[in-house]
Amino acid sequence: MPRLEQIHANLIDRLQEAKEQGWLGEVAGIETTKAAAAQKLEAMRDRAGQPSTVHLGMPDFRRDAGRSSTDSED
Repeated sequence: MPRLEQIHANLIDRLQEAKEQGWLGEVAGIETTKAAAAQKLEAMRDRAGQPSTVHLGMPDFRRDAGRSSTDSED
């Protein structure tokens, strides 16, 4: 996420430069990319705010029940 924030900030700077230079095609492309980066950042922030705990269930020990470390497998 920090890298995407840097990219978004860079796009803002590039957009300003493109507008100052009158590069209309460049402006349109940067605006599109900037919007996509902003959308991705928003999704990442939403995801970061959600709990990340995953319920894995209980392990099933029945298969190995009754074995010891000295039992040999033939």
